[in-house]
This record gives sequence, structure tokens and C-alpha cells, in this order.
Amino acid sequence: MRLLDRLQPVGALVMRLALGLSMSVHGYQKVFHPGALHHFAQYVATLGMPQWLGYVSAYVELVGGVLLLVGLFTRLAAALTAINMLVAFFTVGIHQGFGIYNYILALVALAVMLTFYGAGALAVDRRFPQWR
Repeated sequence: MRLLDRLQPVGALVMRLALGLSMSVHGYQKVFHPGALHHFAQYVATLGMPQWLGYVSAYVELVGGVLLLVGLFTRLAAALTAINMLVAFFTVGIHQGFGIYNYILALVALAVMLTFYGAGALAVDRRFPQWR
């Protein structure tokens, strides 16, 4: 058990990298593909939410994902990601079947864990204790 305790920073790193990569790739596709950002914002509006939340969501995915990858402002990025993905779950995922919503819930679980646990020892956050 002591070995597993010593490897907890590696576990946090794996969680951060998995969540950060997934979110940043989805955000990149929305922000940098021509017309995708506006299309996504319009889609969000069809769900009964303000269109500007589509822009916020896309940038939370992109910027939050990158922050998670490097381990900077991890708790904030993870909390915003958890909120973003919970909204996605309740507006879209729950209606798409298990294949979609189990993936969304896994991302929520990773984000919630990182929100409570923090980035772990292998992150930029560790150099700035006031940001943890």
C-alpha cells in the first residue's frame, strides 16, 4: 500500500492528462475550425440557453483543457470543466444513450476528483502554493 501511496502524484497526472487532452481537443475543434464556433453557439441556443454560453463552453474546453495539461490553476479549470460537462450531460448526453453519457460522466468524475484533490505533485501549481 505504501507504494500506491507514493504513486498518487502519478495518478493525479494521469487524470489531468486524460481530462486535459480530451477537453482541449474538443475545444480546439470548436474554436479553430472555420465556422464551428458560431455553429456550436447556435446549437447551444437551440437547447434553450443563451447563445453566448456556447462561446464560453468552447473556450472552457480549450483553455481549461490546456491548463489541466500543464497543471496550472488546476482546481479552477477542473471545476469549470465539471460544470460544463454536467450541463452537457443534462442537456444532450442523457438523451443520447449510454454510449455518450457514460463518457460525459467519466469526464465529470475526473473533473470533480481534480477539483477536490488538486493537481498533485507533478504540476506547475506545486510551484505556486497560493494557487493550489
